[in-house]
Amino acid sequence: MKKLLKFFTQRVFVVTLLILLQILWIAFVFLRVVSYSEMVRDGLAAAARILSVLLVLFIMNRKDNPAVKLAWVSIILLFPLFGTLLYLYTGNKQPIIRMRKRLQGTQIESAKHLPLDFSVYEKLTESDPQAATQLYYIETQSGFPACRYSDAGYFPSGELCFPVMLEELKKARSYIFLEYFIIEEGVMWNSILSVLEEKAAQGVDVRIIYDDVGTIFNLPMRYMKSLREKGIKCELFNPYIPVISTAYNNRDHRKLLIIDGAVGFTGGINLADEYINENQRFGYWKDNGICIRGDAVHNMTIMFLRMWNGISKDKLSYGDYPPVPLKKEAEGDGFILPFSDNPIQREKVGESIYLNLINSAEKYIYFFTPYLIIDNEMATAMILAAKKGVDVRIITPGIPDKKLVFLATQSYYPQLVEGGVRIFRYRPGFVHSKCAVCDDRYAVTGTINLDYRSLYLHFENAVYIYDHPAVEEIRDDFLATLHLCNEVTEDMCRRSMLVQLLQGVLRIFSPVL
Repeated sequence: MKKLLKFFTQRVFVVTLLILLQILWIAFVFLRVVSYSEMVRDGLAAAARILSVLLVLFIMNRKDNPAVKLAWVSIILLFPLFGTLLYLYTGNKQPIIRMRKRLQGTQIESAKHLPLDFSVYEKLTESDPQAATQLYYIETQSGFPACRYSDAGYFPSGELCFPVMLEELKKARSYIFLEYFIIEEGVMWNSILSVLEEKAAQGVDVRIIYDDVGTIFNLPMRYMKSLREKGIKCELFNPYIPVISTAYNNRDHRKLLIIDGAVGFTGGINLADEYINENQRFGYWKDNGICIRGDAVHNMTIMFLRMWNGISKDKLSYGDYPPVPLKKEAEGDGFILPFSDNPIQREKVGESIYLNLINSAEKYIYFFTPYLIIDNEMATAMILAAKKGVDVRIITPGIPDKKLVFLATQSYYPQLVEGGVRIFRYRPGFVHSKCAVCDDRYAVTGTINLDYRSLYLHFENAVYIYDHPAVEEIRDDFLATLHLCNEVTEDMCRRSMLVQLLQGVLRIFSPVL
C-alpha cells in the first residue's frame, strides 16, 4: 500500500496526469462541438483533410532527411487527424521559440571567446587533406576550435573512469561544472556529492545542470533545493511541468564534468550506479569515458556556460573562464576537438561527422552504439563503404534496455548484413558506449547515438580526435569487446511475418521513439 501511495504521489505521475487531463478536456470540447450537427462534423473532417494535405506539402518542401519526411508523411496519410496533431506536437526538431532565443543568444555572446585557428588547415592540408577538411567542417559548423596543446585519456568502462573523476574532483581549486542527463542517488553519485559538498564549503564554485526528464524517476521532487542548501548552485534543464508543450522532445543528453578549466570528462557515462556496474539491470553495462586536458577543455567550459546562461537568471561572464593550455613544451599529439550538437542549429553536425568518416574510410570503421535507428543516407553510406572493401563493423547490445527500440534496431540488421556490414551483439549485457573509430587516425566519442532523437532532437556533445594515441585505445577497446560478441548472420535476421510487421510499424514511428 505504501509503494502504491508513493507511486501516485510522485511528481512524474501527477504532472503526467494533469497533462492527460488537458488532452482529455480538449478532446471532450472537440467531441461536443462535433456532436452539434452533421454540418459541423463534415466541416471539421474537411478541415482536417485539408490541413493534413497542406502539412504533407510543407513536410515535403522542408530541408529534412528523406527518410524522416517519408516517416511523417506515412503517419499523416494513415491517420490524418492523429498524425497531424502528432507532427504539430513532436515533428519540428526546433525547440520552442522562447528556449531557442535564449540559447541562440548565448551562442552569439560566447563566439568571441572561441576564436577559430585556421592555421590548423595549413598544417594538415598537404599531409592529410581529409583530416584538414573534416576539422574545417567541424570548426565552422559547430563553432568550436581544434586544439593542439591538449591531451586525452580513454576509459573502456565506467568503473575505470569513475575513480579518476573522483581524484580530479578532489583537486579542484576554483570551480566545478557538471551537466548530466541522468543523476541517481547511489554509490557513484553519493561519492561525488560528498566531494562537491566539501569543495563548496571551501569556496569552490560548484554548479550542476541536470535534465528534468532524465532524472525524474531517480531524484526526489525538491532535490534541486537540497543541493542549493549545501552551497551547490543548480539548474534544471527544461522542467517537466503540467502544460502541453513540444519542448519535452528536446532533452539535454550531454555529459560534462569540468574542473578548473584544466580537466574535462565526457563519454556515455551518467552519474548512476548502473554506469559503473554497481547495479546491473541489463547484464554488464559496457560504457566508456574520456578525460581531456589542456586548452581543449575550454570548448567544454563554453558549452556548459552557454547552457547555464541560457536557463539560469544567474549569468556568468565567459571572459572569467579563460583556456588553460598544457605547457608549450608539452604540446599534445594530433588534434582534439570537443564540440556540441543541438536542435537549435539546422546543421546536423553529429550525423554529418559520422557520414564523413564513413565516406572517407579506407581500411576500416568501427562503431559502438546502443541504438541503431538510422536513415537511408547513413545505411547507404555504410553499405557502399563495405562494398568498396572497407571493414565496417558495429557492436550493439545483447540485452536491451528498451525492448521496442531494440526491436526497431534489429529491423536494420538484414539490409546492413546483406550489404556487407558486420554487426555484433554484446553477449554480457548492454552497450551504452557511443564511439566511432576509423583507420587508426580518426575517432569520435561522446553522447551521440545512432538514432533519430540523438541526431535530431537532443542537445549532445562529443570529442573528435585526430592522430592521437586515444584513437588506438578506442580501436583496441573495440577489438577486445568483439571477443565477447556474437556476429549477426543473415539466417539470424530472418524473423516471422508478425515480427516483421511490428518492425515495419516501429520504423515508421522511429522519429518519435
